[in-house]
Amino acid sequence: MSQTNGHSHPHGAAGHDSHELPFWRKYIFSVDHKVIGIQYAVTGLLFLFFGFCLMMLMRWQLAYPGQPLPVPFLANLFNETQMISGIMLPEFYNQLGAMHGTIMIFLGVVPLAVGGFGNFVVPLQIGAPDMAFPKLNMMSYWLYFIGGILMLASFFVPGGTAQSGWTSYPPLSVIASSGQTWWLVGMAFLINSSLLGSINFITTIVQLRAPGLSFFRLPFFVWAQFVTSFLLLLAFPPLMGAAVLQLMDRLAHTSFFLPTGLVVNGAPIAGYSGGGNPLLWQHLFWFLAHPEVYVLILPAMGIVAEVIANNTRKPLYGYKALIYSVVFLGFMSFIVWAHHMYLTGMGTGMSAFFQVTTMIISIPSVIILTTMILSLWGGAIRFTVPMLFALAFLPMFGIGGLTGLPLGLNASDIHLHDTYYVIGHFHYVVAPGTIFALFAGVYYWFPKATGRQMVGWLGKLHFWPSLIFINGVFMPMFIQGMAGVQRRLYDPMQYAHAQPTQVLNVVMSVSAWLLGLAQIPFIVNFFYSIFWGRKADQNPWQATTLEWTAPSPPPHGNFTSEPVVYRGPYEYASPDSKSDFWPQAMKEKN
Repeated sequence: MSQTNGHSHPHGAAGHDSHELPFWRKYIFSVDHKVIGIQYAVTGLLFLFFGFCLMMLMRWQLAYPGQPLPVPFLANLFNETQMISGIMLPEFYNQLGAMHGTIMIFLGVVPLAVGGFGNFVVPLQIGAPDMAFPKLNMMSYWLYFIGGILMLASFFVPGGTAQSGWTSYPPLSVIASSGQTWWLVGMAFLINSSLLGSINFITTIVQLRAPGLSFFRLPFFVWAQFVTSFLLLLAFPPLMGAAVLQLMDRLAHTSFFLPTGLVVNGAPIAGYSGGGNPLLWQHLFWFLAHPEVYVLILPAMGIVAEVIANNTRKPLYGYKALIYSVVFLGFMSFIVWAHHMYLTGMGTGMSAFFQVTTMIISIPSVIILTTMILSLWGGAIRFTVPMLFALAFLPMFGIGGLTGLPLGLNASDIHLHDTYYVIGHFHYVVAPGTIFALFAGVYYWFPKATGRQMVGWLGKLHFWPSLIFINGVFMPMFIQGMAGVQRRLYDPMQYAHAQPTQVLNVVMSVSAWLLGLAQIPFIVNFFYSIFWGRKADQNPWQATTLEWTAPSPPPHGNFTSEPVVYRGPYEYASPDSKSDFWPQAMKEKN
């Protein structure tokens, strides 16, 4: 497929056809990458909100164990298998924990970061009229949507939804209630959605780049999505196989993961031959789930790089070092998975190997973070709302990364494994890290998607309380974890060593509820700005990358004429340009 053929057809004829499409083809079952990106983004934001609500219910139980919910309306929403007189049952707490993790990762952050921002921005940034396979793109979204609906529907099946954690460890997951089956089927839909999407991204980036757009002229966001797509493509098939095997164990009474002699409630389990290995699931799961961490963080790094370059008005420091680091990071993410499994009886030789590779994989992360911090040096920084979220990402991700190092070492992990320290570490990477970067992206590309600007003061009213309270939620977890308080405890007060830190649960829960209130300005701003926000011009941020040469919002086919690229993505403060930015598609000095 030639690059020229990839562009010449859609700019004309397809734009005319789009006016004749009925509503359901144009906005619901659309094959336009921009509509699909917005579908992904809005659906992902809704799932993030739902997953956050589950967490707030859990925080009530942790702060005030055994006490009824103070809002009768909320208590009345749940049946007697979930709450009795507003008091949460342990089984329901486990369900909330399992589904909070599943929803936030697989239905919230990844679809928003890859499906939303990737779909909308990548074709625009490479000068393409659409994704390489538009119908596969549509199918990818609808598989994700069906998987999400199955996950939500599992709350209403007998026995409730999955309650074996977001990791779904056997043998518990094999003998759990029918909600676990729904979880596995829903996961199969999500996996196939990601596989279709990743194939589409790789083909699009390789084949549909605009003339002149070599790989080392790609914006860093495109590189991040490119590597992320390879991670999804290579890491998800093992989990797909594992999900099918676990379904076989549950429905056909095979024993891939069930050991011989398993005793449940004092009696040997009947109907299974045994001979399986629960650790096999852990290996297959973490072979996906560790690269999955980088599936979460790499698009976030890409967004932050775009926002920092634009708001410092200078080129990114070490552009090629960033690219080499992100490629190396992707490669290394496949050979560190068993550092999640130090306590499974691993030999010293293997644990030494995974310790070394885990320390090595921290190096490219440090390079990426360092280059972004150095990009601020000497910059004429504009403290826009996207920039505030991007700047907050840097120390938050730094805390998340540094606190992960003790977990990568066998000796310290023995004490910290499965404690709240792990929860704090992971959430610093994903919540104030990735989610802050996603908010930066929403504020940054909102004018391109809608043609309107979000309200600045409402954005700052969203940012500052969010920054304060999100640290109030997760920072105390490190103290609890070092005190030995385990994760997934329904009632921490039942354990003597957890009682001295119980006051921190109250602090974290109050911070979580205030963090929820802090999202109201964002919700108001988002919907108000769609209809009544100040109209934005084509390039309101005075940016250099190709998406800002398209109209706002872009028409079907994206560009009024085929863009041609003449230079790198971050030509800010160039001595050859009269103004402080020089767009990639502008041939002459501006």
